[in-house]
Amino acid sequence: MDLDWTATAKTLSQALPYMQRYAGATVVIKLGGHAMGSDEAMAEFARDVVLMRQVGVNPVIVHGGGPMINALLDKLDIQSEFVNGKRVTDQDTMDVVEMVLSGQVNNRLVQAINTQGGKAVGLSGKDANLITCDIADPALGLVGTPSKVETTILSDLFAAGAIPVIAPLGVGPYGKTMNINGDTAAGAIAGALKADRLLLLTDVEGVKDKDGAVLTEINALKISDLIADGTIAGGMIPKTETATKAIKEGVRAVVILDGRAPNACLLELFTDHGAGSLIR
Repeated sequence: MDLDWTATAKTLSQALPYMQRYAGATVVIKLGGHAMGSDEAMAEFARDVVLMRQVGVNPVIVHGGGPMINALLDKLDIQSEFVNGKRVTDQDTMDVVEMVLSGQVNNRLVQAINTQGGKAVGLSGKDANLITCDIADPALGLVGTPSKVETTILSDLFAAGAIPVIAPLGVGPYGKTMNINGDTAAGAIAGALKADRLLLLTDVEGVKDKDGAVLTEINALKISDLIADGTIAGGMIPKTETATKAIKEGVRAVVILDGRAPNACLLELFTDHGAGSLIR
């Protein structure tokens, strides 16, 4: 017998306890970075998500789109800046953000999942008032902080065997469209659903210490210390703050993991190996 097929069968057999463990569980995945950078990476991610749904997991995908937004802003000669990892968003920038997230990126991801045999449904946080927002900081412009997540539509999609794919936009004061940091949106959705896992896929191996070593397990107090001394900086700040807040809201555990690694989500959920930095 071909040894490769034998190894495959053994791997599937060893994954059974983990599949049983997560059957019926809700797992929110924030997708960004490398996994969105090529058709091949997108297809591999889509296969993993469809497999998760096939074995009884309820995955919810929240996606970013920073590189695509930057590219279109540059093409239109619209200046953009960031404060603590969050994009300052005026109305011109908001128009581009919504065009890219709700149009280009969301549709592409839905198509990739459906091509692999899944039943993905694309949404933005504006649909059915899924995410209601307050203004995060007047200095950031049209950037929202989720104040309420209406989970009924997500529960209905789970019951129909569908996979929600959500663009991180929300409804702000006076019905204005608000830009939400993708990690923040994923954390708010995970908290509202009391998800078993929140997986934050990024382009680094996880949270690192001052020497560059990945911290495989970390708690909220340590995160605060690392932010205070500058070890955690830039885009990792909203990720770790999101993780801490999500756990306080009832998420069982959060993992910041490397989306460049093949089958990163399956490694985390269905093997002893795990991936990235576990926060709980």
